[in-house]
Amino acid sequence: MPSHDDAPLAEVARIARDLIRIDTTNHGGGTAKGEREAAEYVGSYLESIGLDPVFYEPIARRTNVMARVPGRNPDKPALVLHGHLDVVPAIAEDWSVDPFAGEIRDGMLWGRGAVDMKDMDAMMLTATADILRAGEQPERDVILTFFADEENGGVEGSELVVKNHPEWFEGATEAISEVGGFSIGVGDRRAYLLQVGEKALIWIRLVARGRAAHGSSFHFDNAVTHLAHAVATLGTTQWPVSLTPATAEMVSRLGELAGSTSSDPDEVAMAAGTASGFLRSTFRTTTNPTGLTAGYKHNVIPDRAEALIDVRVLPGTEDAALAEIRRIVGPHVEVEIVHQDIGLEVPFSGGLVDAMVGALGHHDPGAPVVPYLLGGGTDNKALATLGIEGYGFAPLRLPLDFEFTGMFHGVDERVPLDALDFGRAVLADLLRTY
Repeated sequence: MPSHDDAPLAEVARIARDLIRIDTTNHGGGTAKGEREAAEYVGSYLESIGLDPVFYEPIARRTNVMARVPGRNPDKPALVLHGHLDVVPAIAEDWSVDPFAGEIRDGMLWGRGAVDMKDMDAMMLTATADILRAGEQPERDVILTFFADEENGGVEGSELVVKNHPEWFEGATEAISEVGGFSIGVGDRRAYLLQVGEKALIWIRLVARGRAAHGSSFHFDNAVTHLAHAVATLGTTQWPVSLTPATAEMVSRLGELAGSTSSDPDEVAMAAGTASGFLRSTFRTTTNPTGLTAGYKHNVIPDRAEALIDVRVLPGTEDAALAEIRRIVGPHVEVEIVHQDIGLEVPFSGGLVDAMVGALGHHDPGAPVVPYLLGGGTDNKALATLGIEGYGFAPLRLPLDFEFTGMFHGVDERVPLDALDFGRAVLADLLRTY
């Protein structure tokens, strides 16, 4: 693959590249490199465009930064524009490039964070800079916020900011962040997904107990066996489809775009091509095993075995899902909740939605915008505790066959350079007009 790292870069790409080169890997559970250097980089940029950043580091190296941009109409409620600075780990030998080099290849920026979400961080910064450098102001106050620890559910980031510094968000009623505003291919037509909700997250630990014994024993009280059965059963459970107002509207609109008459949401979602799996996860509970721990020697049967399960459920179904999980794993396995947050769903209507749809339409005329429910989660959940309604709108115009949704936490994460330029322009227009 040819490299074009020496070609001149637009400012938005350069900032995204610089942020990728600052390794902010977050392993979760309090194990992280920390966001301090990235937050300092962001703070320096905010100062360079005339803003006064405020930092909050509640835990060593877990740094959050905020700056308020005065609007032309201070009587309007403020808008929070937020991103996170941490990234999930990347195993370098699995990648085609160094995941923290910020390499430019084939018109794309490669690296961990290129789509989740240092691209949006750069778009937020440069869209704001475009307005201020032109001697203009956004229509209303904009609260630019960059959080730590989002990839660990925000427990050492947005949750602590909201708890200890709610004044950062004084006067705000709405927020914009990841994961929406990007385009998908529906047949040979481009459409945009706008995120209007998020599934609830429940991270659980399965704990199986048995009786320790020699590995050669005739032995049926084996913690590993108990756990393996529970993990395999839970991980292969086919949870039923249940549509929320957002997913029902998404299925209806996608069906119209695709010319489908099917009443099966899964079949309709297949019209979204590379994004179909991403969308199908929003129709149901998902229970994916993500880690196993057991034993300490080949010839010793352990008395304890554990597994981590990433559970995502539709808003309002948390208790029912946990009860069903306990039934599925059976009496030999305990279910411990490691972390739990809330589900969200907000209307696909109102002034902000109209403004986001309008900004996309100005830069990509005729492309339809479809609401959807995110299968994952964002820092909008923390802001929701302050009564702030959150949307996912990180606008990117992408090639029809680009498998963008597979880039989240994936190998060879990358984003087209021209998509960054598009997002910067769309966000700047939105801030000027809304």
